[in-house]
Amino acid sequence: MFPISPIKFGVNLYTQAQSSADLVASTRHAEQLGFDLVTIHRDVLHGAEPSFEIWTLLTWLAAHTSTIKLAPVVLALPYRHPAVLAKMVETLDRLSQGRLILVLGSGAAINDAGYRAFGLPQRSPGEKVEALAEEIDILRGLWNVSDFSFAGKHYQIEAATIVPKPAHQIPIWLGVFGPRMIDLAGRKANGWIPSYQFLAPEQAFRALERLRAAAHDAGRNPDDITYAYNVPVQIEHGAVTTKGLIAGSGEQVAQQLAELVRHGFSLVNLWTMGDDHAQREILAREVIPEVRAHQSTS
Repeated sequence: MFPISPIKFGVNLYTQAQSSADLVASTRHAEQLGFDLVTIHRDVLHGAEPSFEIWTLLTWLAAHTSTIKLAPVVLALPYRHPAVLAKMVETLDRLSQGRLILVLGSGAAINDAGYRAFGLPQRSPGEKVEALAEEIDILRGLWNVSDFSFAGKHYQIEAATIVPKPAHQIPIWLGVFGPRMIDLAGRKANGWIPSYQFLAPEQAFRALERLRAAAHDAGRNPDDITYAYNVPVQIEHGAVTTKGLIAGSGEQVAQQLAELVRHGFSLVNLWTMGDDHAQREILAREVIPEVRAHQSTS
């Protein structure tokens, strides 16, 4: 159905500031086990729950690792002006030696109270699509052009220059799932990473097809896009897959993950439930090899 390339795997961590959580150790553990990517969830600044600021945390984790790629899932647009973000991204990508993947979102409605509390823009769904499209254009403009100007509906840039320029094309992925956002990802993004909890597999498969069509219509090669999927998993005998979780024995989980790959996803980002350390071990040593074996024989 789709070109076969080696499936990649990520693992997710959280920004909660808990004394029991050693996020550096967890990231190093994922790196040692051979995961391709660590993502950090979630980008929320307002609220009573103790948490780390996501970009500072990413920088700290990058400083304590050497090979694994790192990404926020997702960076909420209202919190950071695109021009400032362009400089932040170039710096972290350079310091991490090209290990950053920038995953953007328009700002989920669930966080609108936080945006309001901080005096940040609150936009309609249509305006969020427009603003995210402008953000992508501004980021790439500033990364590639000196004296860059942009006159948009939501953002204006006048003869702005950042140096140094990125040493390579920094990948921009979108963590989105609405139809207009899917079309935007097809037109402009290097990758797409929806979440199982919000877009069930059958919906995700249809959205993937829509995204590929949008990329084709925009004159792009759909095969150049990374199709990733955030998937909560629990490896436990007797556990049952639900609307928001893939669960069961290692073999059962592997079979379900292999089905996602068969339908076109090229990176599965695993959100472990239960004992995170033990779950990562089982995934790396039992489940992931089984998924790759399924892929090689399909």
